[in-house]
Amino acid sequence: MTHSLPSARRRWLVELRGLALLTLGVFALHSLVARPFYIPSASMMPTLQVGDRLVVSRWPYGWSYASAALHLLPPLPGRLFGRMPARGDVVILIPPGAGRGGEDWIKRVVGLPGDTVQMIAGRLWLNGRPVRSERVRGRGCPAEQREPCAASIVRETLPGGVGYDTLDRGPSFTDDTPPVRVPTGNVFVLGDNRDVSADSRVPLAFGGLGGPVPVEAIGGRAEVVTFSLGESAGWNPLSWWGALRPERSWRSLRPARLAR
Repeated sequence: MTHSLPSARRRWLVELRGLALLTLGVFALHSLVARPFYIPSASMMPTLQVGDRLVVSRWPYGWSYASAALHLLPPLPGRLFGRMPARGDVVILIPPGAGRGGEDWIKRVVGLPGDTVQMIAGRLWLNGRPVRSERVRGRGCPAEQREPCAASIVRETLPGGVGYDTLDRGPSFTDDTPPVRVPTGNVFVLGDNRDVSADSRVPLAFGGLGGPVPVEAIGGRAEVVTFSLGESAGWNPLSWWGALRPERSWRSLRPARLAR
């Protein structure tokens, strides 16, 4: 009996060390390789819907303070093995002023350094030319979100042939913006649901990004929707099966490259 307490203490220490190593391993995986991501808002419809669960890869643009699984670091300049996103990539980022522990946002890159970006009558312009667009009605929205489905879906094709769908609900204050030249080391991002997205068009005072975003603030690239749950899903796991949207599972989020 005299040796039972030290032996029990050692077992507890071994268990705690194993738990600490497991936690450290998960933190490293989510910070350096990939992490799950949940879509809480409609700002990226019709590409992403509320309830989608994604995988976000960390390595495509290198690593920065925004790559950490927990946002405990202040904004720091520079990226390790940094590379620029491509036009059309869907990225997660830390918005300005989010502070430590702030939530990531998800948007689409439309402008690269040196580009001039402008919205005219709700249409995206790049470098003085309108981006190719085509209206397509009646697809892309979940059945439980009838109101967004009534909006027009506009297929945009960026220079280089990258195409994706956007939503146009009608006139909004972000339909017409002044031309903005994207500085070195920054990107211009938009939400696909153009009339309800707080993105690079929207001033900081109105809850937006206030212009182009430094690449250091980008935490990764969205790769695939793993699964999606509709609005009927609650805290009880028994409700998840009925809320599952099987048609959305394993959808790639890499934009299609179309013929120009």
